[in-house]
Amino acid sequence: MTLTLVASVFGIFAVGLIILLIYRSTLTMHEDDQLFLDDANSHMQEEQTELLVKVNRLTIPLRVFAAGSGVFLLVLIGMWISQKLNEVQ
Repeated sequence: MTLTLVASVFGIFAVGLIILLIYRSTLTMHEDDQLFLDDANSHMQEEQTELLVKVNRLTIPLRVFAAGSGVFLLVLIGMWISQKLNEVQ
């Protein structure tokens, strides 16, 4: 029962992490490496600034979901090993 609960929480963190990584990659796909700025292309600078703000805003949630999925994976593996060792004895 507890193993299932920990596995479910790990799954939620893992799926959330995957969704955030996909979203970040779609944002950075539209990011330009080089900008030629003049008055005609000032809207491009604004778009790039908005993109950078969105990408930077994802940093903390990505770290939380990565750490959460890592911790719950380790807990899940530890509980599984403990359960298997108890079955052997």
